[in-house]
Amino acid sequence: MSIINVIKSFFIGIALVIPGLSGSIFAVVVGLYEDIINAVSSFSKDIKGNIKFLAPVAIGCVIGILASTKAVLWLCENYQLQSYMFFIGLVLGSAPLIWRKMSKIKFNPVYLLLTIISFAAILLTSSGSSDSEKSYIAIQALRGLPDFLTLLFAGIISVSLMMIPGISGSVMLMVLGQYGTVYNAVGSALDFLMYVIKGDFIAASECFMTVALIIPFLLGALIGIVIIAKILSFLLKKWESLVYYCVLGLISGAIVVLALEGGIVEIAADFSANVLNIFISIIFIVIGCVCTVFLDNPKEK
Repeated sequence: MSIINVIKSFFIGIALVIPGLSGSIFAVVVGLYEDIINAVSSFSKDIKGNIKFLAPVAIGCVIGILASTKAVLWLCENYQLQSYMFFIGLVLGSAPLIWRKMSKIKFNPVYLLLTIISFAAILLTSSGSSDSEKSYIAIQALRGLPDFLTLLFAGIISVSLMMIPGISGSVMLMVLGQYGTVYNAVGSALDFLMYVIKGDFIAASECFMTVALIIPFLLGALIGIVIIAKILSFLLKKWESLVYYCVLGLISGAIVVLALEGGIVEIAADFSANVLNIFISIIFIVIGCVCTVFLDNPKEK
């Protein structure tokens, strides 16, 4: 097993938890992105070799996710404005990467149709998750088929789009209204193990219903990876720049959704009473931008 790839993937796992930060960009930064795409898209051609490569990557990602989940959820719940503005900054910070990809071909106004369509798709997808009274953790436990199908769909969409550099799977989960659901379930996995170790099987059984939400999500993630990896591998080789015109629409829509969820619209509506909050928002947006730009630049292939 490659310990180096476990360590590299640990940071990818942390990036997967933080909304706005692209796990794929981290994979590019640590030099694993192309190898991961190739291993997944050609998995059946060398099963043993691809498993040998992907296993330490998966282990590192899981460790990173488990290590950071509870901390990120706590920040989102207790410092909502600052967290969401930071996430918006992280998304905005991916703009240089997207511009570089788009500029590889001569601009044509027709290409903007791809941007508009993907932007509209994000807003339409998020329309059901914008209710301000909706619990941050939308689904507390797996109670039936509707919950199963919701998490299955979330897994397919978030993981498949996450494979495009510049797209954050966590932002896609936020757009779908299932970010808190998924990462609360992941965080509960540690609680479940503690209850079992202590012998508190009543609490463990209750906790398991929350942890069970991971099952349909992982199933959806697997479907998304298997189906999308081959498509992305083909599209990125043939029409990379056009793919990133779509990415531009996706991140633009994500910024709008994050701004609405973070409450920035309400704050801006009463500017004079919220000057301090607006100033804080700008600071966190800038910090987020700087973080993504710094992490994006070093080793892009």
